[in-house]
Amino acid sequence: MADGVVIRLLGPVTAARDGAWIDLGSPRRQALVAVLAACPGRVVPMLRIIDSIWGDAPPRTAEQSVYTYVAGLRNVLEPSRGRREPSRLLAGGAGGYRLQLDSSRVDALVFTERVDRARRALARGDYAGVLSDLDEAIGLWHGEALTGVPGPFAEGERDRLTELRLAAQEFRAEALLGLDRPQDALTPLRTMIRRHPLCERPRELLMLALLRCGRPAESLVIYDDSRRVLRAELGAEPGEALRRARQLALAGGTADRLGGGRSPLPRQLPRDLTGFVGRAAEIIRLKGLLAPWDGAAPHPLVVISGPPGVGKSALAVRIGNLVKDRYPDGQLYVNLRGATVGLPGLDPLDVLGRFLRASGVDGDAIPGDVDEAAALWRSTLAGRRTLVLLDDAAGLRQILPLIHAPSGTAVVVTSRETLAAGDDCVQLHLPRLSLSESVTVLAKLAGAERMAAHPEETAGLVRLCDGLPLALRIAGARLADRPTWSVSALTDRLRDERRRLHELEAGELAVRASLAASWSALAGSARPVDRLAARALGLLGLLHLHDVTAVVAAALLGAGPDEAERALERLVDAHLLEHRADPGRYQLHDLVRLFAAEMAPGDATAPLTRALSYYIASARLAVITMDPHRVQAEGPEVDAVPHSVGGPDEAIAWLAGEEANLVAAAAQAMSSPHTELARLGVALCFSLFWYQHYAHEPGPLITLNRQALELCERLGDRLGAYHAHGHLSCGLFMQGKAESMDHLQAQLVLAGELGDRFSEQRTLGNLANQANEQGLYEQALDHARRQLALARGIGAAVGVRYALMMLGRACQGLGRPAEARRHLRAALAAAERIGDTGQAMNVLLILGEVCLDEGDPAAAAGHLERALAANRSHGNRLGVLQCLVLLSRAHRARDDAQAALPYVAEAVPLAAALENAKWRGAAESEQRMVHGLVGVPAVRV
Repeated sequence: MADGVVIRLLGPVTAARDGAWIDLGSPRRQALVAVLAACPGRVVPMLRIIDSIWGDAPPRTAEQSVYTYVAGLRNVLEPSRGRREPSRLLAGGAGGYRLQLDSSRVDALVFTERVDRARRALARGDYAGVLSDLDEAIGLWHGEALTGVPGPFAEGERDRLTELRLAAQEFRAEALLGLDRPQDALTPLRTMIRRHPLCERPRELLMLALLRCGRPAESLVIYDDSRRVLRAELGAEPGEALRRARQLALAGGTADRLGGGRSPLPRQLPRDLTGFVGRAAEIIRLKGLLAPWDGAAPHPLVVISGPPGVGKSALAVRIGNLVKDRYPDGQLYVNLRGATVGLPGLDPLDVLGRFLRASGVDGDAIPGDVDEAAALWRSTLAGRRTLVLLDDAAGLRQILPLIHAPSGTAVVVTSRETLAAGDDCVQLHLPRLSLSESVTVLAKLAGAERMAAHPEETAGLVRLCDGLPLALRIAGARLADRPTWSVSALTDRLRDERRRLHELEAGELAVRASLAASWSALAGSARPVDRLAARALGLLGLLHLHDVTAVVAAALLGAGPDEAERALERLVDAHLLEHRADPGRYQLHDLVRLFAAEMAPGDATAPLTRALSYYIASARLAVITMDPHRVQAEGPEVDAVPHSVGGPDEAIAWLAGEEANLVAAAAQAMSSPHTELARLGVALCFSLFWYQHYAHEPGPLITLNRQALELCERLGDRLGAYHAHGHLSCGLFMQGKAESMDHLQAQLVLAGELGDRFSEQRTLGNLANQANEQGLYEQALDHARRQLALARGIGAAVGVRYALMMLGRACQGLGRPAEARRHLRAALAAAERIGDTGQAMNVLLILGEVCLDEGDPAAAAGHLERALAANRSHGNRLGVLQCLVLLSRAHRARDDAQAALPYVAEAVPLAAALENAKWRGAAESEQRMVHGLVGVPAVRV
């Protein structure tokens, strides 16, 4: 904790240390101070900092700018700190920064705390306490909050603090009236009216204060002025509170109690949740719509939508209670039961009847026609300031007669559906809670110490609850009811996907029931698209994918892509599915996915076969398009129209985008007890080999092919086992594991048993390659000669080219450059003649190495540049890395270290991303040498 430092936000953003003021620098540096000072002692993540300062369009250098701002602030805030001494005030951690300062040293936080305390004192009639707190709070201001500070956070905070200041001044005036000191309230209230001419509450308080002073005529003048201003600026009449104050003035009353003898009005809002957590950004947005800071009329229609259990109702009730003072003519509430299992949703006429009776209309006078009842309701609302909360709407049809209220009335709707209700509708989609908000929910229910004692397990519990407040409340309640349970005890139970939804039940609260209500509404709908969407949800639960496209959904449904897309979009509207950032992709959150699996059809063979067949056909086509000369593993024929790709770049892009799903689908299928589905899983696994090889991703390659090998051996599929051994060997070789040779030897035995001479020569070539890489050049020479003889004997041109390349590589290693060049040139000519750019790029790389060894860096650079271009086009990441390192060597050998810089600059981060210790070491070593020659320190990645 830095002693003596205070931060001031209630005016220009400044700081002081031991009474001496500090220049915080540029407006954006001040913005950073404001963001960190808003939550002292807590880490603010970098992404939130960037979003708070720059909003939706940050510059590419935003993160670097934040580092610069932090460095500058540390210098001015802690000038005595040593160069290597860590900052005690502005500390880094957990991907962000925190201001290590007590909240009592930030004026905005002190102000907020004092106003909250005053509000509580006012509610219990402690008017002296109100004045004490508010005189201190209001005295902290010295100008407009965050003066001149840019960015979304500053704008929102400025609005919040300005509105809170106005509320504080209103509370103070109410306290003065409560202490029977109306004369002292007159001047502050007149000042408030000048600054906020459209706010009615200060005008009402001034009228009451004048009445208390025995000046009813002046009170009427205030009313007339209010009416003139409101009509001119808003086209509205004064609200009910001002009209009541006018009636008191006309009657010559003295306003014996605050509010002047108000008649009973509907106050139907449910109690605010004491355990409500987070939603700060949403609350700021909603307050701006429902209680504009300038006193303007509220937005007429606000919809809060989101998935089941995300906390829509809790947020609506919270915001309703926060702004209810701006609606003095009443607050109406109804639960429309749009997603209540076992109960029908309320009819619009029924709702109108309830609201009309609450507004004083006799039951016999309520029309039986919905349009007439809606017209009567609008008439009762005319000229009033009323808040209407329609909770849990099933859809637009249920609320349509209720949403066209007169100006001054605000209608807030919560719904699981996305509602499009015209130009006057603002729709706020409620996301899941963040990690910190979720932990706070659990801490409030089960105890903060219990959560803090096991932070990793608590974070795991949050992930398993999917950030849904409903699930978190249930989990917290279960822990609270079982004080002997550790957090890990519940986490372990939830990790079992078969019982997770069962575990997330407590009393009448259940995640499954909440999701079932949304699904049942679709399944029981009269609309075909709703029923198709319900069916699609169950089918999406069959495949455990990261995301899904309309084409995959179409395969599962056995429908056309357009029809499937409409079903997916309907699920999005119902908040059972979400759009991914990539266009055309959809995602199920974990709890919805588990529910979807429960809704899946009993016989899943046909839809899974269609989906797997589409993936296999598409992966095969993409890999062939990427490099048509590579040998593909044989597999079953599939009946599916593949995804179309226009060329190698499109093919690689599609494979990269779908890889996670392809791997997941292959692994799931190979685990199936259904033999044909398992074989399709193997086929999908094998179809990915060349992409994974070029992308240099040994992890998934090894995992999938170990599974494939076990399955093929169990099924007696020797040809499948042959391919799995070869793929495994390749992945293990990428990781530098000696086990890779064992799989090649096993593959060679299988090729002999199968009598497959093509496969035998292919394995010999791979043995030669691994021997070359290990420096066993004599062994490599022997394997390559045997491959060459076999390949020529059976007319396998691809094998001949590969054997010549391996002979050249072995001769290079044995110090026979002329012989190496002869073999390599023959391999290159053969590859170029047939258009095999994949093999040509490997030959060119070896030729480049040969030229470097012979002291001809110019020739080496020529070969390597061609190899680099070809490796980039094939997406061969290791090949790109090798070319970059060797090109740097070539330029360095020509005494041009400056030209080598771009190559090592690209090579080192690429090497860090690949699992290849040999070439990572080579890249880092090359960087050190190049940087040493040009006088630039090496950069660690």
